[in-house]
Amino acid sequence: MSKQRVGLLFGGRSGEHEVSIKSARAIAFALSAEGNANKYEIIPFYIQKDGAWQTPEVAQQILDSGVALQIEGTKPKLWQFPSKAEEVDVWFPILHGPNGEDGTIQGLLTLMQVPFVGSSVLGSSAGMDKIAMKTVFAQAGLPQVKYMAINRSQIWSNPCVFPKLCDEIETTLGYPCFVKPANLGSSVGIAKVRTRQELEAALDSAASYDRRIIVEAGVVAREVECAVLGNDNPKASAVGEITFSSDFYDYETKYTEGRAEILIPAPIPEEIAREVQEKALQAFAAIDATGFARVDFFYVESTGEVLINEINTLPGFTSTSMYPQMWAYSGIPFTELVDNLIKLAQERGVGNGE
Repeated sequence: MSKQRVGLLFGGRSGEHEVSIKSARAIAFALSAEGNANKYEIIPFYIQKDGAWQTPEVAQQILDSGVALQIEGTKPKLWQFPSKAEEVDVWFPILHGPNGEDGTIQGLLTLMQVPFVGSSVLGSSAGMDKIAMKTVFAQAGLPQVKYMAINRSQIWSNPCVFPKLCDEIETTLGYPCFVKPANLGSSVGIAKVRTRQELEAALDSAASYDRRIIVEAGVVAREVECAVLGNDNPKASAVGEITFSSDFYDYETKYTEGRAEILIPAPIPEEIAREVQEKALQAFAAIDATGFARVDFFYVESTGEVLINEINTLPGFTSTSMYPQMWAYSGIPFTELVDNLIKLAQERGVGNGE
Protein backbone atom coordinates (compact mmCIF):
# COMPACT_ATOMS: atom_id res chain seq x y z
CA MET A 1 0.00 0.00 0.00
CA SER A 2 1.43 3.40 -1.01
CA LYS A 3 1.94 6.07 1.61
CA GLN A 4 -0.39 9.06 1.87
CA ARG A 5 1.52 12.26 1.09
CA VAL A 6 0.76 14.80 3.84
CA GLY A 7 1.37 18.47 3.02
CA LEU A 8 2.45 19.92 6.37
CA LEU A 9 1.81 23.64 6.00
CA PHE A 10 3.26 25.99 8.64
CA GLY A 11 4.73 29.43 9.35
CA GLY A 12 2.42 32.08 7.96
CA ARG A 13 1.76 35.81 8.10
CA SER A 14 0.78 36.28 11.72
CA GLY A 15 2.22 37.08 15.11
CA GLU A 16 2.00 33.38 15.93
CA HIS A 17 4.54 32.38 13.27
CA GLU A 18 6.98 30.91 15.80
CA VAL A 19 4.22 28.99 17.61
CA SER A 20 3.26 27.47 14.24
CA ILE A 21 6.82 26.22 13.75
CA LYS A 22 6.74 24.53 17.16
CA SER A 23 3.42 22.84 16.37
CA ALA A 24 4.68 21.69 12.96
CA ARG A 25 7.82 20.18 14.49
CA ALA A 26 5.71 18.15 16.92
CA ILE A 27 3.36 16.96 14.17
CA ALA A 28 6.27 16.03 11.87
CA PHE A 29 7.81 14.00 14.69
CA ALA A 30 4.49 12.21 15.31
CA LEU A 31 4.04 11.40 11.61
CA SER A 32 7.54 9.91 11.56
CA ALA A 33 6.94 7.78 14.64
CA GLU A 34 6.27 4.06 14.67
CA GLY A 35 2.75 3.31 13.48
CA ASN A 36 2.57 6.40 11.27
CA ALA A 37 5.85 6.25 9.35
CA ASN A 38 4.65 3.33 7.23
CA LYS A 39 1.40 5.17 6.35
CA TYR A 40 2.46 8.76 5.71
CA GLU A 41 5.08 10.65 3.75
CA ILE A 42 5.61 14.22 4.97
CA ILE A 43 5.98 16.98 2.38
CA PRO A 44 6.58 20.17 4.39
CA PHE A 45 5.75 23.65 3.08
CA TYR A 46 6.82 26.81 4.87
CA ILE A 47 5.09 30.18 4.41
CA GLN A 48 7.40 33.09 5.20
CA LYS A 49 6.26 36.06 7.26
CA ASP A 50 5.82 38.01 3.99
CA GLY A 51 3.51 35.33 2.55
CA ALA A 52 5.91 33.62 0.12
CA TRP A 53 5.82 29.81 0.01
CA GLN A 54 9.08 27.93 0.38
CA THR A 55 10.01 24.55 -1.08
CA PRO A 56 9.98 21.34 0.98
CA GLU A 57 13.78 21.49 1.12
CA VAL A 58 13.74 24.90 2.82
CA ALA A 59 10.73 23.92 4.94
CA GLN A 60 12.62 20.89 6.23
CA GLN A 61 15.50 23.12 7.27
CA ILE A 62 13.08 25.22 9.32
CA LEU A 63 11.62 22.09 10.92
CA ASP A 64 15.12 20.85 11.77
CA SER A 65 16.30 24.16 13.24
CA GLY A 66 13.05 25.42 14.73
CA VAL A 67 14.05 28.95 13.70
CA ALA A 68 12.03 31.21 11.40
CA LEU A 69 13.57 32.19 8.07
CA GLN A 70 14.89 35.74 7.88
CA ILE A 71 13.21 37.32 4.87
CA GLU A 72 15.02 39.59 2.46
CA GLY A 73 13.92 43.05 1.42
CA THR A 74 12.71 41.92 -2.02
CA LYS A 75 9.01 41.82 -2.84
CA PRO A 76 7.62 38.32 -2.22
CA LYS A 77 6.46 36.21 -5.16
CA LEU A 78 2.95 35.40 -4.07
CA TRP A 79 0.72 32.75 -5.67
CA GLN A 80 3.73 30.82 -6.88
CA PHE A 81 3.52 27.48 -5.13
CA PRO A 82 6.31 24.90 -5.10
CA SER A 83 5.72 22.19 -7.70
CA LYS A 84 5.57 19.55 -4.96
CA ALA A 85 2.22 21.03 -3.87
CA GLU A 86 0.62 19.09 -6.75
CA GLU A 87 1.66 15.79 -5.13
CA VAL A 88 -0.15 16.32 -1.82
CA ASP A 89 -2.94 13.84 -0.96
CA VAL A 90 -4.08 15.57 2.22
CA TRP A 91 -3.08 18.92 3.72
CA PHE A 92 -2.29 19.47 7.39
CA PRO A 93 -2.34 23.27 7.87
CA ILE A 94 -0.99 24.31 11.25
CA LEU A 95 -0.98 28.07 10.69
CA HIS A 96 -2.08 29.80 13.88
CA GLY A 97 -3.65 33.25 13.84
CA PRO A 98 -4.74 35.52 10.96
CA ASN A 99 -4.20 34.17 7.43
CA GLY A 100 -4.05 30.67 8.89
CA GLU A 101 -7.11 29.81 10.95
CA ASP A 102 -9.53 32.50 9.78
CA GLY A 103 -10.79 30.73 6.67
CA THR A 104 -8.36 32.27 4.19
CA ILE A 105 -5.99 29.32 3.80
CA GLN A 106 -8.97 26.97 4.11
CA GLY A 107 -10.54 28.66 1.09
CA LEU A 108 -7.33 28.22 -0.88
CA LEU A 109 -7.06 24.54 0.04
CA THR A 110 -10.71 24.04 -0.89
CA LEU A 111 -9.99 25.49 -4.33
CA MET A 112 -7.07 23.06 -4.63
CA GLN A 113 -9.66 20.25 -4.32
CA VAL A 114 -7.57 18.30 -1.81
CA PRO A 115 -8.80 17.26 1.67
CA PHE A 116 -7.35 19.16 4.62
CA VAL A 117 -7.27 18.80 8.39
CA GLY A 118 -9.52 21.08 10.42
CA SER A 119 -12.57 23.24 9.89
CA SER A 120 -13.89 24.57 6.59
CA VAL A 121 -14.06 28.25 5.64
CA LEU A 122 -17.23 28.85 7.66
CA GLY A 123 -16.09 27.14 10.85
CA SER A 124 -12.66 28.73 10.69
CA SER A 125 -13.83 32.28 10.04
CA ALA A 126 -16.64 32.16 12.61
CA GLY A 127 -14.28 30.65 15.16
CA MET A 128 -11.58 33.26 14.58
CA ASP A 129 -13.61 36.46 14.77
CA LYS A 130 -14.60 36.89 18.42
CA ILE A 131 -17.58 39.11 17.59
CA ALA A 132 -19.01 36.71 14.99
CA MET A 133 -18.28 33.80 17.34
CA LYS A 134 -20.15 35.37 20.25
CA THR A 135 -23.08 36.22 18.00
CA VAL A 136 -23.33 32.57 16.93
CA PHE A 137 -22.97 31.34 20.52
CA ALA A 138 -25.74 33.71 21.67
CA GLN A 139 -28.03 32.38 18.95
CA ALA A 140 -27.22 28.82 20.11
CA GLY A 141 -28.20 29.73 23.66
CA LEU A 142 -24.73 29.36 25.16
CA PRO A 143 -24.25 31.63 28.21
CA GLN A 144 -21.43 34.20 28.01
CA VAL A 145 -20.06 37.19 29.89
CA LYS A 146 -21.49 40.60 28.96
CA TYR A 147 -19.63 42.24 26.08
CA MET A 148 -19.65 45.12 23.61
CA ALA A 149 -18.55 45.04 19.97
CA ILE A 150 -16.70 48.14 18.78
CA ASN A 151 -15.19 49.37 15.51
CA ARG A 152 -11.83 51.09 15.11
CA SER A 153 -13.65 54.12 13.65
CA GLN A 154 -15.35 54.68 17.01
CA ILE A 155 -11.98 54.72 18.78
CA TRP A 156 -10.02 56.76 16.26
CA SER A 157 -12.78 59.31 15.92
CA ASN A 158 -13.26 62.96 16.81
CA PRO A 159 -12.73 64.07 20.44
CA CYS A 160 -16.47 64.13 21.11
CA VAL A 161 -17.25 60.51 20.18
CA PHE A 162 -14.48 58.63 21.99
CA PRO A 163 -15.30 59.89 25.52
CA LYS A 164 -18.95 58.93 25.03
CA LEU A 165 -17.85 55.44 23.94
CA CYS A 166 -15.76 55.06 27.11
CA ASP A 167 -18.72 56.30 29.19
CA GLU A 168 -20.92 53.61 27.63
CA ILE A 169 -18.35 50.88 28.33
CA GLU A 170 -18.06 51.96 31.96
CA THR A 171 -21.85 52.03 32.38
CA THR A 172 -22.53 48.75 30.56
CA LEU A 173 -19.58 46.61 31.65
CA GLY A 174 -17.81 48.39 34.49
CA TYR A 175 -14.34 47.54 35.76
CA PRO A 176 -12.37 45.40 35.48
CA CYS A 177 -12.98 44.61 31.84
CA PHE A 178 -10.97 43.08 29.01
CA VAL A 179 -10.21 44.77 25.69
CA LYS A 180 -9.42 42.40 22.81
CA PRO A 181 -8.78 42.63 19.06
CA ALA A 182 -11.49 40.49 17.46
CA ASN A 183 -9.20 38.52 15.16
CA LEU A 184 -5.94 37.74 16.94
CA GLY A 185 -5.01 34.63 18.90
CA SER A 186 -2.55 33.73 21.66
CA SER A 187 -3.74 36.66 23.79
CA VAL A 188 -2.00 39.16 21.47
CA GLY A 189 -3.19 42.73 22.00
CA ILE A 190 -5.40 41.86 24.99
CA ALA A 191 -5.44 44.07 28.08
CA LYS A 192 -7.18 43.94 31.44
CA VAL A 193 -8.23 47.45 32.48
CA ARG A 194 -9.41 48.92 35.78
CA THR A 195 -9.43 52.68 35.14
CA ARG A 196 -10.53 55.17 32.49
CA GLN A 197 -6.90 55.87 31.58
CA GLU A 198 -6.13 52.17 31.12
CA LEU A 199 -9.33 51.73 29.08
CA GLU A 200 -8.43 54.52 26.67
CA ALA A 201 -4.90 53.17 26.19
CA ALA A 202 -6.12 49.59 25.70
CA LEU A 203 -8.73 50.59 23.11
CA ASP A 204 -6.12 52.54 21.17
CA SER A 205 -3.72 49.57 21.30
CA ALA A 206 -6.37 47.04 20.22
CA ALA A 207 -7.41 49.28 17.32
CA SER A 208 -3.82 49.17 16.04
CA TYR A 209 -4.16 45.38 15.67
CA ASP A 210 -7.66 45.04 14.27
CA ARG A 211 -10.58 47.00 12.81
CA ARG A 212 -12.98 45.12 15.09
CA ILE A 213 -12.59 45.16 18.88
CA ILE A 214 -14.48 43.44 21.66
CA VAL A 215 -14.72 44.56 25.28
CA GLU A 216 -15.79 41.97 27.84
CA ALA A 217 -16.87 42.32 31.46
CA GLY A 218 -14.43 40.84 33.94
CA VAL A 219 -15.56 37.82 35.93
CA VAL A 220 -14.09 36.03 38.94
CA ALA A 221 -13.84 32.50 37.61
CA ARG A 222 -11.65 29.49 36.96
CA GLU A 223 -10.49 28.89 33.38
CA VAL A 224 -11.32 25.41 32.12
CA GLU A 225 -10.98 23.90 28.66
CA CYS A 226 -12.24 20.93 26.68
CA ALA A 227 -10.91 19.37 23.48
CA VAL A 228 -13.26 18.23 20.72
CA LEU A 229 -12.41 15.67 18.01
CA GLY A 230 -14.55 14.52 15.10
CA ASN A 231 -16.77 15.59 12.23
CA ASP A 232 -20.52 14.92 12.34
CA ASN A 233 -20.32 12.89 15.57
CA PRO A 234 -17.58 14.58 17.58
CA LYS A 235 -16.34 13.51 21.00
CA ALA A 236 -15.30 15.65 23.96
CA SER A 237 -12.16 15.01 26.00
CA ALA A 238 -11.62 15.19 29.73
CA VAL A 239 -11.77 18.75 31.03
CA GLY A 240 -8.54 20.58 31.87
CA GLU A 241 -7.86 23.68 33.94
CA ILE A 242 -5.20 26.36 33.62
CA THR A 243 -3.98 28.11 36.75
CA PHE A 244 -1.57 31.03 36.80
CA SER A 245 -0.30 33.72 39.14
CA SER A 246 -0.29 36.56 36.59
CA ASP A 247 -3.21 38.99 36.29
CA PHE A 248 -4.66 37.06 33.36
CA TYR A 249 -3.62 34.41 30.84
CA ASP A 250 -1.61 36.73 28.59
CA TYR A 251 0.91 35.89 25.84
CA GLU A 252 3.91 35.86 28.18
CA THR A 253 2.18 33.58 30.67
CA LYS A 254 0.95 31.29 27.90
CA TYR A 255 4.34 30.72 26.28
CA THR A 256 6.79 31.06 29.19
CA GLU A 257 7.62 27.76 30.83
CA GLY A 258 6.61 27.61 34.47
CA ARG A 259 4.27 30.62 34.35
CA ALA A 260 1.10 28.52 34.14
CA GLU A 261 0.07 25.12 35.45
CA ILE A 262 -2.13 22.66 33.59
CA LEU A 263 -4.38 20.35 35.61
CA ILE A 264 -5.91 17.35 33.80
CA PRO A 265 -8.50 16.40 34.82
CA ALA A 266 -9.68 19.72 36.21
CA PRO A 267 -10.47 19.45 39.94
CA ILE A 268 -14.11 20.43 39.49
CA PRO A 269 -17.39 18.66 40.35
CA GLU A 270 -18.33 15.84 37.99
CA GLU A 271 -21.58 17.51 36.97
CA ILE A 272 -19.70 20.70 36.03
CA ALA A 273 -17.24 18.68 33.92
CA ARG A 274 -20.16 17.06 32.08
CA GLU A 275 -21.73 20.48 31.48
CA VAL A 276 -18.45 21.79 30.05
CA GLN A 277 -18.23 18.78 27.71
CA GLU A 278 -21.83 19.21 26.55
CA LYS A 279 -21.39 22.93 25.92
CA ALA A 280 -18.10 22.29 24.08
CA LEU A 281 -19.92 19.98 21.66
CA GLN A 282 -22.72 22.56 21.25
CA ALA A 283 -20.19 25.27 20.43
CA PHE A 284 -18.40 22.98 17.96
CA ALA A 285 -21.67 22.32 16.14
CA ALA A 286 -22.84 25.95 16.32
CA ILE A 287 -19.97 27.28 14.17
CA ASP A 288 -19.91 24.14 11.99
CA ALA A 289 -16.41 23.15 13.11
CA THR A 290 -14.89 19.90 11.87
CA GLY A 291 -11.82 17.87 12.77
CA PHE A 292 -10.71 19.45 16.00
CA ALA A 293 -11.11 22.43 18.29
CA ARG A 294 -10.42 23.53 21.85
CA VAL A 295 -13.26 25.24 23.68
CA ASP A 296 -12.50 27.54 26.63
CA PHE A 297 -14.87 28.31 29.50
CA PHE A 298 -15.17 30.31 32.71
CA TYR A 299 -16.38 28.30 35.68
CA VAL A 300 -17.84 30.74 38.22
CA GLU A 301 -17.43 28.68 41.35
CA SER A 302 -19.49 31.01 43.54
CA THR A 303 -22.64 30.56 41.43
CA GLY A 304 -21.96 27.25 39.66
CA GLU A 305 -22.24 28.95 36.25
CA VAL A 306 -20.36 27.72 33.19
CA LEU A 307 -19.82 30.55 30.69
CA ILE A 308 -18.29 29.96 27.29
CA ASN A 309 -15.27 32.14 26.52
CA GLU A 310 -14.19 31.12 23.02
CA ILE A 311 -13.48 28.30 20.58
CA ASN A 312 -10.12 27.79 18.91
CA THR A 313 -10.37 25.78 15.68
CA LEU A 314 -6.59 25.52 15.30
CA PRO A 315 -5.16 25.23 18.81
CA GLY A 316 -1.50 24.97 19.70
CA PHE A 317 -0.29 21.49 18.85
CA THR A 318 3.02 20.83 20.56
CA SER A 319 3.29 17.76 22.78
CA THR A 320 2.87 20.06 25.81
CA SER A 321 -0.09 22.03 24.42
CA MET A 322 -3.43 21.76 26.20
CA TYR A 323 -5.34 20.15 23.30
CA PRO A 324 -3.17 17.04 22.83
CA GLN A 325 -2.61 16.73 26.58
CA MET A 326 -6.35 16.53 27.23
CA TRP A 327 -6.68 13.79 24.62
CA ALA A 328 -3.62 11.95 25.94
CA TYR A 329 -5.33 11.78 29.35
CA SER A 330 -8.54 10.68 27.60
CA GLY A 331 -6.77 7.72 25.98
CA ILE A 332 -5.56 9.04 22.62
CA PRO A 333 -1.76 9.57 22.56
CA PHE A 334 -0.21 12.28 20.37
CA THR A 335 0.81 10.00 17.47
CA GLU A 336 -2.66 8.44 17.32
CA LEU A 337 -4.30 11.87 17.56
CA VAL A 338 -2.43 13.12 14.49
CA ASP A 339 -3.40 9.94 12.61
CA ASN A 340 -7.06 10.44 13.58
CA LEU A 341 -7.05 14.03 12.33
CA ILE A 342 -5.77 12.98 8.92
CA LYS A 343 -8.42 10.25 8.72
CA LEU A 344 -11.12 12.77 9.65
CA ALA A 345 -9.92 15.07 6.85
CA GLN A 346 -10.11 12.23 4.35
CA GLU A 347 -13.53 11.22 5.66
CA ARG A 348 -14.85 14.76 5.16
CA GLY A 349 -13.37 14.88 1.68
CA VAL A 350 -12.88 17.90 -0.52
CA GLY A 351 -14.48 21.23 0.36
CA ASN A 352 -17.50 20.84 2.64
CA GLY A 353 -17.69 17.08 2.52
CA GLU A 354 -18.79 16.82 -1.09
